[in-house]
Amino acid sequence: MKDPSLRRSVTLFRGFLREPSDPRSFYELLARDAANQVERYAPLAGRVVVDVGGGGGHFTAEFRRRGARAFLFEPDPAELAASPRPPEGAVVADGYLLPLADGTADVCFCSNVLEHVDDPVTFLSELVRVTRPGGLVYVAFTNWYSPWGGHEWAPWHYLGAERARRRYERRTGRPAKHVLGENLFPVHVGTTLRQVRARDDVTVLSARARYWPFAPGLVTRVPLLREFATWNLLLILRRCP
Repeated sequence: MKDPSLRRSVTLFRGFLREPSDPRSFYELLARDAANQVERYAPLAGRVVVDVGGGGGHFTAEFRRRGARAFLFEPDPAELAASPRPPEGAVVADGYLLPLADGTADVCFCSNVLEHVDDPVTFLSELVRVTRPGGLVYVAFTNWYSPWGGHEWAPWHYLGAERARRRYERRTGRPAKHVLGENLFPVHVGTTLRQVRARDDVTVLSARARYWPFAPGLVTRVPLLREFATWNLLLILRRCP
């Protein structure tokens, strides 16, 4: 699918709506889309791709289908155990301290993880460390004030995280998966952009709304609006020599 385009955005949104009942189809769709985005900047065939926090391995599997030497590093053993087909060679590892030498990866890939770590600056530094000079770092995350910022208890997080979580638990009769300050943290577009642009070890190739159907880089340039409208911020960085 052409990116950006209305057709792509509608297809991804429909897949997102079906995610609770058919997660495999949605994440396979998202993996194909993400791999297409990476290939706009670098070929995948024959490259080493490190997938950090890739859950059940859908992204890793897609990178391998395209000829990459892709490896999954996932901190949660339950995520791997829940997958019907976890990638061979998947490693249980902390994203803050990856068991990799400096400059190992041609592409370091991280989708929808940054909002689940309490120290995103240190986490980003680790992604950069394991990427070779000239390599790519792909980071996408759901910002706190996006309509999906509260995850399963969104959009009620706009009225307060605790209130939103309690409402979810009353409505569904089960505990919420995410708890603010434990496994979900408020990460913001403007703050993240300033932090990344202040680094001297990466160059920002793209900073855009991941799912927007038109002018995806424009919304991220407008303070305040970008915090609500971006939905999911995509950063593509090149490691400096």
